[in-house]
Amino acid sequence: DHDAVKAAAQAIYLAESRRAAQAAFRVFRSHWQEAYPGMVKRLEKDLPELLTFFDFPRHLWRKLRTTNVIERCFVEVRRRTRPMVCFVNVGSVDRIIYAIFNGMNEKYEWKNRTLRLFTQAA
Repeated sequence: DHDAVKAAAQAIYLAESRRAAQAAFRVFRSHWQEAYPGMVKRLEKDLPELLTFFDFPRHLWRKLRTTNVIERCFVEVRRRTRPMVCFVNVGSVDRIIYAIFNGMNEKYEWKNRTLRLFTQAA
């Protein structure tokens, strides 16, 4: 079922319009309601928030639909902390993670990123 559920979910968030996404959700719901009622209920509850990217210009949709920026942050934290194996105390963990995120923030050029366009679209 995993591949079929994934394909049906992709039909929702890769739709060409909000109306098409809502239609894809109705198909999703009719097909998976019986087998996975909890999943369908949660998706239906969150659908308005999940489709808010349709309120913005099309060129921003890909950035708004993805969590790659967040995932990249956690990959960097794992990459930097794994070689350390263990920490002396909680404070040492806090300092390392702070240093990682602070370094990432310093390297990030906010003025040249799509996020600036996102705030203008809002």
